[in-house]
Amino acid sequence: MNYKSAFLLRCPAIPKVRIALVGLGNRGTKTLVRYAFIDNAEISCIVDVDSQRLARANKLLRDSGRKEALTLCGPDAWKEACQLPDIDLIYICTEWRTHTRMAVHAMRCGKHVAVEVPAATTVEECWLLVHTAEQTQRHCFMTENCCYDYFALETLEMHRRGLFGEITHCEGAYIHDLSTDNECGESNTSWIERGCLTHGGNPYPTHGIGPIGQLLGFHRTDRMVQLVSMTSAGAKEAGLPLGRVNTTLIQTARGVSIMLQLDVTTHRPYNRLQTVCGTKAFVQKYPVPTVNNGEQCFTGDAAERYMSQFDAADAAQLLRKGEAMNVPNAMNYAMDARLIYCLNNGLPLDIDVYDAAEWSCLTELTRISAQNGCKPVEIPVFCPNMSQK
Repeated sequence: MNYKSAFLLRCPAIPKVRIALVGLGNRGTKTLVRYAFIDNAEISCIVDVDSQRLARANKLLRDSGRKEALTLCGPDAWKEACQLPDIDLIYICTEWRTHTRMAVHAMRCGKHVAVEVPAATTVEECWLLVHTAEQTQRHCFMTENCCYDYFALETLEMHRRGLFGEITHCEGAYIHDLSTDNECGESNTSWIERGCLTHGGNPYPTHGIGPIGQLLGFHRTDRMVQLVSMTSAGAKEAGLPLGRVNTTLIQTARGVSIMLQLDVTTHRPYNRLQTVCGTKAFVQKYPVPTVNNGEQCFTGDAAERYMSQFDAADAAQLLRKGEAMNVPNAMNYAMDARLIYCLNNGLPLDIDVYDAAEWSCLTELTRISAQNGCKPVEIPVFCPNMSQK
C-alpha cells in the first residue's frame, strides 16, 4: 500500500505542546524533571502502572512550581491518554518491547510521538512505524540523545564545512559497565542488562549509529546497505553470558565503512567511540578527544577547544543554555528543547521516523547475522526518498 512520504514532514504549529508522559521509571522521571526548564510545553498527563510513581511524579511537578497532571493508572491506561483531546504529544518512556505498539496506537489516534530508544525491536515493527507515520502524517521522534552531544554536533558542523574531505570510515559504540554503574536504578541484572546479554546481537545500537547516521545523511545522501555482526560467547555466571561483546561492520551505498560495538558487562571505561575518518581530517571523542586536521594534531583539552569553534548550531546553543540553568544532563535538555521548538514552529524534526526505523532495525539484523555465522545481511530501504536515488 502506498502512503504519502513523511520525509521532511511539516505539521501545523503547536504554540504550547501538551504532553502525556507514559512510564515513570528512571527515564520517565528524568524527563518529567527536565521539562520544568523547557518553554512552550507542559506535562498535562502522566501514565504508569504504579500509583506510587504517579504520586511522586505529581509531587515533583508541584515542587517545581508546575500544576499537577492528570493521572492515569493501569496496564492499558496509556490507551486512554491517546484518546484525550487536549494532548498533542505522547512521550513513551516504557520498556523496549512496548515502544512500537504504543507509538503506532498514538499516531493512529492523531497524536505526535516521542519514543525512547530503540523505537522498535524487529524489522517488521520498523515498517509498521514508517507506514503508520506516513498514513497518519504524524511525527515519530526517537529520543536519541547522543545526537545532541557537543562532539557530535561539532563534528556535523565540520562536515557541513567540508573539513573532512571525503568521509571514509566511522565508529560508534555503547560501552557502559552496567554491572557496576546501573543507571536504570534497579538490580545489577536489570532488564536492560539482561536484554543486551541474552539477545545475541546488538539490541541497543542507536547511541552508536545515531550520530553517524546524521553525519552521513542516511536517507538523504547515503544509506546503510548491508552488515555483518559477531557476538563473543561470554562466560556463564548466574545464568547470564557475562562479558558478551557485539561488534558489527556496516557498509553504506557510498562505500563508507562503519564499526559499531555494544558492551555492557566488561569493566571497560565508558566509551561511545565517536570516530570519524576523512581524507582531510580525523576526530575521535573517546577514550581521549583527538583531532588531526592534516596540519596539526590536538588531544585532550586542546582538542575540545579546537572543536568548540564548530558549536554554533541551534542545538549546541541549547546545550549551553541547559548547562547555564544546571539542567540535569544538558544533552537530553537540548534534544527535548529542539523537539518542542520544531513542534512549536511547524518544522521538520531533527530525527524522523525513517531515522527511527533505520537505526532500530539493526537490533534484529545484527542478531540474524551473529547467529548465522556472521553472514552478510541486507538493510532495508525505509525511506521512499532514498529508493528513488
